[in-house]
Amino acid sequence: MEQNNRQETMEKLVARSLKLTELAEYQEESIVSRSIIDKKAGTVTFFAFDKGQGLSEHTTPFDALIFLVEGEAEIAISGKPFCVKEGEMIIMPANKPHVLKAINKFKMVLTMVRS
Repeated sequence: MEQNNRQETMEKLVARSLKLTELAEYQEESIVSRSIIDKKAGTVTFFAFDKGQGLSEHTTPFDALIFLVEGEAEIAISGKPFCVKEGEMIIMPANKPHVLKAINKFKMVLTMVRS
């Protein structure tokens, strides 16, 4: 059932011109995510983080690219902090611990490459 809903949602995005910032709205004290592509080779997910929200330190077995489309975030990779702003990107290497925190509200696209 969940797979069918995810597939239907992704199909609504295909072959359409869309504004990234409109894929998800900010929600107070929350993180909102929306799957754009979910394939064996990788995923593309859109996120909206309210100010002060974040993801605790974790690792993934895949490289990931974050592109900020709005706002400002602090992203630390292996303990080294980076301030990433609207229009900027950062690559998080596989198996390296990383953490994200919204300095201000921000929206991002996360592309995870699995192969």
